[in-house]
Amino acid sequence: MKFLRHFAARIVGHALRIFARAITAVRADWQGIEPVPRQRVYFANHTSNGDMPMIWAALPSALRREVRPVAAADYWLKNKLRAFVGPEVFNCVLVDRRPEVKDKPMDKIIAALDEGSSLIIFPEGNRNMTDELLLPFKAGLYNMGVARPDVDLVPTWIANLNTIMPKGEIIPLPLICTVTFGAPIHVKEGETKDEFLARASTALAELAPETKS
Repeated sequence: MKFLRHFAARIVGHALRIFARAITAVRADWQGIEPVPRQRVYFANHTSNGDMPMIWAALPSALRREVRPVAAADYWLKNKLRAFVGPEVFNCVLVDRRPEVKDKPMDKIIAALDEGSSLIIFPEGNRNMTDELLLPFKAGLYNMGVARPDVDLVPTWIANLNTIMPKGEIIPLPLICTVTFGAPIHVKEGETKDEFLARASTALAELAPETKS
């Protein structure tokens, strides 16, 4: 049974990559960093439910096999289909955001890093539905950087996806999507949480097409 689920997950994952590339022509733009096998945390802007699959699809296969998105359990366990795709296809690190549940997301995240996985996270926490370029970052990215300082923290900007999949739409609109990977950062010695999060937010914002000259 386990073999069949693993086999089905591989087939579904392959189909999702084909679909993502066919609809969005998603391409990766590596700036100041190379797509090499190294443990990383890819931290990205968040405007659409399609953000995580786009990053996942843009990564080379050797990196994609080692990456685990950090995602909300209440979203991915909402029905049987999502409960298969999230844990089995994407191998998500599922965290429970409900206040009444005494979940410890950082424990799960650090455990995944200690197993050698790279991660995809969205430090804004929720989808940005405002006119601001980015929402304030949560503390998680800083905590990861402090706990595991050797892991590269890679700013990752997803461009055009909110136009491809506007809120409330089910069928994507064909449009090129670019995932830009920037130079990695780390928490500096003596750097406070607020200082680091401001620097991380700036590093991510500078990858946005609208901020480039």
